[in-house]
Amino acid sequence: MDQEVRVPLQSDDDLLVARQVGRRISTELGFRPVDVTCVVTAISELARNILMYAGAGEIVLVPINDASGPGLMVIARDQGPGISDVQKALMDGFSTSGGLGLGLPGVRRLMDEFDIVSEVGHGTTVTVKKWVENKASR
Repeated sequence: MDQEVRVPLQSDDDLLVARQVGRRISTELGFRPVDVTCVVTAISELARNILMYAGAGEIVLVPINDASGPGLMVIARDQGPGISDVQKALMDGFSTSGGLGLGLPGVRRLMDEFDIVSEVGHGTTVTVKKWVENKASR
């Protein structure tokens, strides 16, 4: 299990596929059930954002490994309108869609590592990682 899996996103059905693939890969990598749920929830939030704001994009799931063990990298990429104020988008409660504003801040809390690159007019890429055992506790 060392190959990346790309899930194109164009509909809610694709979101479900991304969730299923994320669940399968994280389970195969040995994540605890609670961490599998964190990964699947993060994938769901990222995919929803892509569909809502960009209309289409992709989720890329990449099994990773470093000196301290295995993990999963999730890349959510779109070529949508981008985020004009990334810092504001990462604040709890901020929403441009009238939602609860839990998406990106929630994803950041669920995963062990979080990175976002967004350019207005060119799209957004969010890269998150979860380690089989939380590296912060090592």
